[in-house]
Amino acid sequence: MSNLPGKRIVLGVSGGIAAYKAVDLASKLVQAGATVNVIMTRSATEFIMPLSFEAITKHPVHVDVFEGWSEDAKGHITLADEADLIIVAPATANTIAKLAFGMADDMLTVTHLSATPRGVPLVIAPAMEHHMYIHPATQANLETLRSRGAWIVGPEHGHLASGAVGTGRLSSPDRIVGAIRQALGAGGPLMDRHIVISAGATRESIDPIRILTNRSTGKMGYAIAQAAIDAGAQVTLISTPTNLPEVAGATHVAVESAIELRDAVQNTAVGADVLVMAAAVADYRPVEVATDKIKKTDDDLAIQLTRNPDILATVETPGTLRVGFAAETRDHQEHALGKLERKNLDIIIANDARQAMGSDDNEVALYYRDGRVDTLSLVSKTEVAAQIVERIVEILSLRSMTSS
Repeated sequence: MSNLPGKRIVLGVSGGIAAYKAVDLASKLVQAGATVNVIMTRSATEFIMPLSFEAITKHPVHVDVFEGWSEDAKGHITLADEADLIIVAPATANTIAKLAFGMADDMLTVTHLSATPRGVPLVIAPAMEHHMYIHPATQANLETLRSRGAWIVGPEHGHLASGAVGTGRLSSPDRIVGAIRQALGAGGPLMDRHIVISAGATRESIDPIRILTNRSTGKMGYAIAQAAIDAGAQVTLISTPTNLPEVAGATHVAVESAIELRDAVQNTAVGADVLVMAAAVADYRPVEVATDKIKKTDDDLAIQLTRNPDILATVETPGTLRVGFAAETRDHQEHALGKLERKNLDIIIANDARQAMGSDDNEVALYYRDGRVDTLSLVSKTEVAAQIVERIVEILSLRSMTSS
């Protein structure tokens, strides 16, 4: 459930040691449902064989700009006409310079020039030696491409092939796929909409070592953030610590406790188009936090707790579409409808906490302020997230029509 299925992606691979990583990228794109056509520069073929990409994509790799044309396959013309997006990964300093200056001396550059007037998004993932990357010429070329609308992802800091440590490593395939999804989503139904999403389990400190928390993994909130980006939204993701990779394109705000989460919501959600509270917030926190580790004794330990603020009930967001979650173990509908009214929500999503927390799947019921109810049988959280975002799009569209 992403914006990749059915898309035709041109993957340009230029001649750097990171070229082998592009095979994994191609594989992830194919697994996500995209059709991938690979263009390799001559230098790239020195690092990896075209057959590796052909085995993954089930399509011939394009290297020679003078390859034969047929009625159905007219070289770079066909590649450019059919492309939904061009990604260059790795993009070397040489290839970046060629793209910036509009050169047309190989299959990759002529395809880029042919596709640009059609508005085909261009994503560039630089990878090179540190000093080549930070050179003013390379930075100027990247800025030129960025000013023309190109999406730049990475590079990352770490160990390089030269043995040095610096900035120049190709971004991970997952991060590049995220950038591709963001680029494809631009101009989608949530374009120019700001969505604030909370995710994860809050942590309440008992002492410097111990915390009170719950079993939430943050997967549902992160999936909603990705689905919103797929639809073109500007996303602020307020997250407690999780084991999940960052959502490419989202503005990440790190919090731990319920108080920190409340403050972050107050600072970001006022004026937002949508607020989705998917975080599992602790109802209580210790009255006092020990400054040193509490030592074990023969006596029972008593910790006095106090109520945490009800964030959705206390944070006012005039004009914002408000979406909440009700993670329950019994009487799901009763509790959900009570929270819908008490917290002034437009939608509340009820699920069984025992089934959903820690799982990749979810079964939910969506209760709306106007009395409607939607149910989604047990499916992946990514699919649930896509359905939730679809409902958000529908409500925002209806509001726009009503106000116009």
